[in-house]
Amino acid sequence: MRNKFDEQLSQLNHDLTRMGALCEKVIDLAAKSLTEGNRAVAEQVLPLDAEIDQMERDIEALCLKLLLQQQPVARDLRLISAALKMITDMERIGDQAADIAEIIPYLEGRTGAECDAIRQMAEATIKMVVESVDAFVKRDLNLARHVIQYDDVVDDCFDRVKASLIKMITEDHADGEYALDLLMIAKYFERIGDHATNIAEWVEFSVTGIHKGMEP
Repeated sequence: MRNKFDEQLSQLNHDLTRMGALCEKVIDLAAKSLTEGNRAVAEQVLPLDAEIDQMERDIEALCLKLLLQQQPVARDLRLISAALKMITDMERIGDQAADIAEIIPYLEGRTGAECDAIRQMAEATIKMVVESVDAFVKRDLNLARHVIQYDDVVDDCFDRVKASLIKMITEDHADGEYALDLLMIAKYFERIGDHATNIAEWVEFSVTGIHKGMEP
């Protein structure tokens, strides 16, 4: 019975890794569509977001099977519970990458080159997503905590984006709508960082049994 359970846990790790890779890809495509001003690249995001949605449903079904058909001990129960929480955040990451892609056509070919911090946000969030899922698979508490701390990098980039866009609007009011579109894109990247942080916090819970939200 335990062998079967371990096989299903291994499948869970595999599926989460694949879902994480899809999240990494949609973030990268969303960022690329911005930096290249390329609508065709942006259009690649939506089908992958749909694939992420399907993976969420598949992983949820596997987790429920593990809970109902097996009798997990406390440590395994934490792991499965964490996985269920993680896939919700991963699904939201896909949605927010899709939201970025939907803004690209409205930029009319402009690339956001004035805000290099947006590109840095994209790179930082990709790193956070990859490492948070890797931390879950490896049960690496230190890596999970590194991801949580790394969210400060994304927040700092967001602050620089806001300052840059305020300056842009001040210098040329005609760029107001463009600046607001960039600000929305930056906000979506900031939210992706928050979701990656959530994933890392659930990894911490799966290892320690303690979650930030449980603290008095």
